[in-house]
Amino acid sequence: MVPAMTTDESLFPGEEPESYGKYTTGILPGHVLKRLVRARREVVAAEDIDDAQIQPASIDLRLGAVAWRVRASFLPGPQATVRDKLATVALHEIDLSNGAVLETGCVYVVPLLESAEFSFRVSGIANPKSSTGRLDVFTRLITDRAQVFDRIEPGYHGPLYAEISPRTFPVLVRKGSRLNQLRVRRGSPQFTDTQLKRLHAESPLVDGDADIDNGLALSVDLIGTAASRHVGWRAKRHTGIIDIDKRDALDPLDYWDPIDASRSGAIVLDPDEFYILASREAVAIPPEFAAEMVAFNPLVGEFRVHYAGFFDPGFGYAAGRPPSARAVLEVRSHEVPFILEHGQIIGRLVFERLTEVPAEAYGEGIGSHYQRQGLKLSKHFHC
Repeated sequence: MVPAMTTDESLFPGEEPESYGKYTTGILPGHVLKRLVRARREVVAAEDIDDAQIQPASIDLRLGAVAWRVRASFLPGPQATVRDKLATVALHEIDLSNGAVLETGCVYVVPLLESAEFSFRVSGIANPKSSTGRLDVFTRLITDRAQVFDRIEPGYHGPLYAEISPRTFPVLVRKGSRLNQLRVRRGSPQFTDTQLKRLHAESPLVDGDADIDNGLALSVDLIGTAASRHVGWRAKRHTGIIDIDKRDALDPLDYWDPIDASRSGAIVLDPDEFYILASREAVAIPPEFAAEMVAFNPLVGEFRVHYAGFFDPGFGYAAGRPPSARAVLEVRSHEVPFILEHGQIIGRLVFERLTEVPAEAYGEGIGSHYQRQGLKLSKHFHC
């Protein structure tokens, strides 16, 4: 007789579900990732993974020692490796050992120091780090035989690569620079709107009413506050280089034009320009959950929002207190000018449970840069 499957998901010989946390499915929290890394399971690396790379629900990925400038972005497809494709599209090789500048408008592919040794029920999803997205550096993960970006299929064993294309600012990177991050998921749990409404009732996810329909809606703030009418930043062109690894090193006004609220509460997004805006709502992510913003929905307008879409467990959260952090939005219009109005929905957060509460949630205790943020540029700029 075949044994009955568990209600959570079936277990298979050789697996150790207890090593993944309280639940057998979900996003792996930081302390579980640390344990697996030390055991050289799921994520391995050519050089030791530093504890500082481990975030509450993800792991920062590091650039390797070489980059290839390529003719165009590509996916290898089911029959090829990334190196197979590089043989036909690479223009030249760049040594990153002592640092190199990646120019705007160019596409680069960089092998990462980390690679995947995923079990058959473990998969991954990648995203640019918040600071990368706020610099308009378009970064995506590629695997061998991939048919989509930013996904690692269950059971994948092989190298990982970053595709990097600075859109506005030239950036200085080097071996070990961290531009994107990886969430590791076990199984494929679903989190419905009904569950999301119940979670909001137990622990408010936004201040005020929650618009929940295929995720939690966020809208844009274009009127500011009584204390400040500053509602955004627009990136300048032809600026200096930004060193991706240096914090608090730059004057914002050398790279950005401030945007103040208009009387109409609207702004016009110009095509091919890059904006930093903020959500009208304050957001809180309870410690047992992680969230991701849907990057682009053509039904709400011809623009893309939030290149760096991960929201960590604990972001904007404090037990018994209202949500305290705004979502900072990286916005770019497509093809035509687009009028964006105050309160307009610009994206939706989809939530997913962790396998257990992380030992350390997002916040000042682990040096999180964007906790309780309002409208905030990346960590490279003076406050």
